[in-house]
Amino acid sequence: MQDHDVVGIGNAIVDIIGRCDDAFLAAHGRVKGSMQLVDAPTVEQLYGAMGPGTEISGGSAANTIAGIASFGGRAGFIGKTATDQFGEVFRHDIRAIGVTFDTPPAGGGEPTGRCLILVTPDGQRTMNTFLGISPQLGSGEVDAALIRSARIVYLEGYLFDRPEAKAAFRQAADIAGKAGRQVALSLSDAFCVDRHRAEFQDLVRNSVDILFANESEVTSLYETTSFDEAARRAQADTRLAALTRSEKGSVILSGGKAIEIPAAPVAKVVDTTGAGDLYAAGFLFGIARGLALDTAGRLGSLAAAEIISHIGARPEVKLSDLARKSGLVD
Repeated sequence: MQDHDVVGIGNAIVDIIGRCDDAFLAAHGRVKGSMQLVDAPTVEQLYGAMGPGTEISGGSAANTIAGIASFGGRAGFIGKTATDQFGEVFRHDIRAIGVTFDTPPAGGGEPTGRCLILVTPDGQRTMNTFLGISPQLGSGEVDAALIRSARIVYLEGYLFDRPEAKAAFRQAADIAGKAGRQVALSLSDAFCVDRHRAEFQDLVRNSVDILFANESEVTSLYETTSFDEAARRAQADTRLAALTRSEKGSVILSGGKAIEIPAAPVAKVVDTTGAGDLYAAGFLFGIARGLALDTAGRLGSLAAAEIISHIGARPEVKLSDLARKSGLVD
């Protein structure tokens, strides 16, 4: 199998993105800016009430993998879909951008996952996720050859809610470790961290080479209100950490040093969906290609700025072109 820069494992989900106001969120009991898991009846109710929407393949790790492909990287993805319309959309979209995706669809059972993303006028996104069949990915569906082909294996924290998915995570990390590959983990969401804090801490300390988290996620992981304290503990627990802080940029922790990366300029914030996912894409692409940490961080900021300038969590322009124009790559 050909070498891959990054192979991601995560929820295979189709995003349905629509606009709303704060009153709509309040009327439907949504917590602004959060990701909430919803059941099938709730997703159908919200879908009927939210008005017109744009459908595009999503899922946190899948968005990151799409970003890496846009940078010109070789990327693969492992995720579970069903034999239904949304599954067809997901498979078509991810393969069309050059990503290796060979996880066979499952017949019967739950449908393909969906995420209703409600975007308010200030660009904040409130995600209502019906996971469907996606978290039922099991260890038997982890492609060992694909994992061994990757310089970095990227694990999505959102996938960590079911025993079979946890087993798949640990199996992938074990295969990667024995093959001398790096393992990266995204904490995904502060609520996700709350559910799995002890297990995430164990993963970070024992299996993870690269940790991604935003400010709320990393402070939740270490149960502190101090970002500096959380950063200090993350630095002690893992070899490399990239901590994002929205408009404050990001902090990269490695070898006892902290590198501050400014946020890339953006004319107008339209939709923050996928900002962290695309930051991870730029950073992982840089690390996989052997670039300096500050360059990798700036690639992350560049990709995040592109994604928040429009609706949707997939790039609208080639990130490789933006990177060249910015002088970050040749």
